[in-house]
Amino acid sequence: MLNFLRKSLSLEIENFMGLFKMGADSKFTKSAFVQARKKVSPEVFDRLSHILLDEFYTDNAPAIKLWNGFRLLGVDGSRITLPITDGLKAIYGETRNQSDTVLVQARCSVVYDVLNKYVLEGVLGPIKFGERDLALGHLAHCKDNDLMIYDRGYPSYDFINEHIKRGFDYLMRVKTSYSGLVKDFDKSGKRSLVVDIYPGKNAKLSNREYTRDSPIKVRLVRIGLGKGQVEILMTSLLDSNQYPTNQFKELYFKRWGVETFYDELKTKLRVEHFSGYSNQSILQDFKAALFVSNVQTLIISELEEELKDTNQGKKYDYKINTNISYGLLKNRVVTLFMNERPDGADIVEELKSLYRSHLVPIRPNRKFERNPGKYRARIKPKVTKNQKDGV
Repeated sequence: MLNFLRKSLSLEIENFMGLFKMGADSKFTKSAFVQARKKVSPEVFDRLSHILLDEFYTDNAPAIKLWNGFRLLGVDGSRITLPITDGLKAIYGETRNQSDTVLVQARCSVVYDVLNKYVLEGVLGPIKFGERDLALGHLAHCKDNDLMIYDRGYPSYDFINEHIKRGFDYLMRVKTSYSGLVKDFDKSGKRSLVVDIYPGKNAKLSNREYTRDSPIKVRLVRIGLGKGQVEILMTSLLDSNQYPTNQFKELYFKRWGVETFYDELKTKLRVEHFSGYSNQSILQDFKAALFVSNVQTLIISELEEELKDTNQGKKYDYKINTNISYGLLKNRVVTLFMNERPDGADIVEELKSLYRSHLVPIRPNRKFERNPGKYRARIKPKVTKNQKDGV
């Protein structure tokens, strides 16, 4: 299950058996695999990730990247398209696209360390669940020095209040239409302002510990995007001396790391190419992909430190080709965990050597106009011109 089950199960089983150089008499069938996987809880991959993350954050203090003492956690949601079965439809619900085609999709949410490039948790839920509902569940994996970064779909009084209750700092983009207070701030032309927000007029307060007159102090920050465009941020970092306004544009841009992670998850790890049709198979494949992503990050992060020295004097800095690196990890991830050496050092060194031979330049200041309706009128190609399958 860790070895990227993206092809026919029959082919994947033959490939797997070949790794152990077993004779022709050593066979097992797809049915045997399906029965065996029923005994494996998807949460085993969560546990493996937690062990890896605990070791990294506990025993690796000098290598942990922080911003002003904060671990930066990007939280974002997406949709994962599932096989169309009655069982999955009953669990996750169905949606329709612009051509009224019925799809079965799950709501996905991840919390991602954007500086160290580890995913702390990923969850799938019914499509009817809101992004805020899933995001609140991530707070159980957060610590006192975490700064949560959210896009504009998340802000609400209750959502912010949950962060205040648990002592977590946050940075959120807000729509200008969020409230009259934000509209007034936008019109004022001010770059930063500390204000009090209150529950909305239509908010239901019957089961809340706060009243309509309970204020929360927040800071509004204006960010210029160029061409006359601005965005408004809302944060718990109230001290403008400690956190100057001019830091927030770059700080909020770091949230893009979680968007890049979704690209890896869907395009490079091809998580939507599921190896089974049961909900257990879906969760196993999803959580296994998250764990393998963290294993990949652990290997690459060590190599990136070495690359800093070799980049000296070159026109461009170079980085590992992520897509190819996942392809190189296939099969080797099996030997990595079955290795006689507990630390798997020989396999890791082999991978590093291979990764070094597949570097790509980092071209700074490249920008592309966003076209959100690009694929609305046609079917997205199975393999795009600039992206070939790595796994």
